[in-house]
Amino acid sequence: ALAASFDHLAERYDNPQARILGRTLDEATAQYLLNRKAPSRKGGEQDNRTSHLYVALYWARALADQTESADLAARFAPIAEALAASEAAIAAELIDVQGPAMDIGGYFQPDPTLTEDAMRPSETFNGILEGAMAETV
Repeated sequence: ALAASFDHLAERYDNPQARILGRTLDEATAQYLLNRKAPSRKGGEQDNRTSHLYVALYWARALADQTESADLAARFAPIAEALAASEAAIAAELIDVQGPAMDIGGYFQPDPTLTEDAMRPSETFNGILEGAMAETV
């Protein structure tokens, strides 16, 4: 749905970068499926958290490799390289937190800090993404 939304923005507002984002997200999704990175139902194997890693990795790589926008390629090449270099470490961090219940401070009104800690358990992944965000601001 996100790729289709980028395509809509590209058509509606004649935005070529949105078109690139949509196309490369489709490419990332294809790589995710072709490389069988869908979550496993068994503990100790890839779960939904690792899905985020692989979509980010494949999307960053597709953006870095495209040739329509040098700006997007330059912005995403370091992210793609950092994610690829840290893939095993990030996957291990995400798998290692499986099993024990996580305290998020309640179901209806969870504590934002506890929830963020539970939902973003990979320091390596967080560091790469936070570094990328700091460079774009």
